[in-house]
Amino acid sequence: MPAQPTGETPPLDGSLPASAGVGAAARGLSLYVHVPYCRVRCGYCDFNTYTAEDLGPGASRDDYRSNLSRELDLSVRVLAEAGAGDREVTTIFFGGGTPTMLAAEVLAGVMDDIRGRFRLAPDVEVTTEANPDTLDPAYIATLAAAGFTRISLGMQSAVPHVLATLDRTHDPAKIPDVARWIKEAGLELSLDLIYGTPGESIDDWRRSLEVALSNDVDHISAYSLIVEPGTKMGAMVRRGELPMPDEDDLADKYEIADAAMAAAGLHWYEVSNWSTSAETRCDHNMAYWRNADWWGFGPGAHSHVGGVRFWNAKHPRAWSDRLLAGESPAIGREVLDESTQEIERIMLAARIDSELPLDSLGAGSERAIRGFVKQGLLDGDAVDEGRFEPTLQGRLMADYMVRILTDYVD
Repeated sequence: MPAQPTGETPPLDGSLPASAGVGAAARGLSLYVHVPYCRVRCGYCDFNTYTAEDLGPGASRDDYRSNLSRELDLSVRVLAEAGAGDREVTTIFFGGGTPTMLAAEVLAGVMDDIRGRFRLAPDVEVTTEANPDTLDPAYIATLAAAGFTRISLGMQSAVPHVLATLDRTHDPAKIPDVARWIKEAGLELSLDLIYGTPGESIDDWRRSLEVALSNDVDHISAYSLIVEPGTKMGAMVRRGELPMPDEDDLADKYEIADAAMAAAGLHWYEVSNWSTSAETRCDHNMAYWRNADWWGFGPGAHSHVGGVRFWNAKHPRAWSDRLLAGESPAIGREVLDESTQEIERIMLAARIDSELPLDSLGAGSERAIRGFVKQGLLDGDAVDEGRFEPTLQGRLMADYMVRILTDYVD
């Protein structure tokens, strides 16, 4: 796992600087719940996860809800004291790890605990990530009754040898059944895919897209594989046992994905995300990309409130020990200055279709914008209308454009 960021040490009571509450009423509030448990640790994954058997009393699945309730109480107090409380929660996202390693009744109970402390918007979006092998109709029905509205299914691939390389344990043949159960329960269905796995052919990728798009899916996230240092796959690549993903192959697979999505009626709204309509976008991720406020609960979770970023102790035992002692689990924080916040705004908004108003960019950026149009990276008609709309090639070059645009930030 990667090291946590460095930063200033926050107060033991978790209190935030007064600046965090300035303008809070105009900002959205989202909640993220990190569930760190997995059946196995996948070889490519560098997320903060642990197999269920790694953790003993106090940090186990049996203790999770009670520990989380302590952090819920703390968050309500801290937000209120900072003048950033008493707002509707618009999105909630359970991620991990594999949240569905917890019993459905536990996830439903956490939702009860959240409702008891926060005011939820009438149309609140509630998502959980899930491994296909952890779901059955009864489990999904319990989530639906508890107020969940979306399930983000970790499909990754439809090809067994690709899943084996990724150390994914689910049976790809189960995807159609699980997808049907989700839709029959009245929930939105999102599928997560990964492309560029060593040994994955173009035909393998086309097969995964075909299967994903055959399942009445509302939303698809497709991410290129990143080989992270410190992971099992990173070690295998370093030893020459697996090849490093090829940049040209990744670009080809992105273009194939975009064409397949468009043919099936899904349209891109963020570089790695496609949906059937504006209503089926992931509002929670949009909150991140728009730099809204969110509180991250659980081991290693990150939060952002009014330009203050803070993060929890990573190990479940350290997280729970601090809560049991009546302390905040946050072990570091960073107060972002205006320049850093502006750079991050550009970095995030440039990846979203028409989210970055051209008149919001720094003085002198007009020349760079004209250059992007000439290079075929931005749609010229959209630019004439004041919108930043990357072309297909522009999406592949989004980081390049961001590097240039942020040079104009004072």
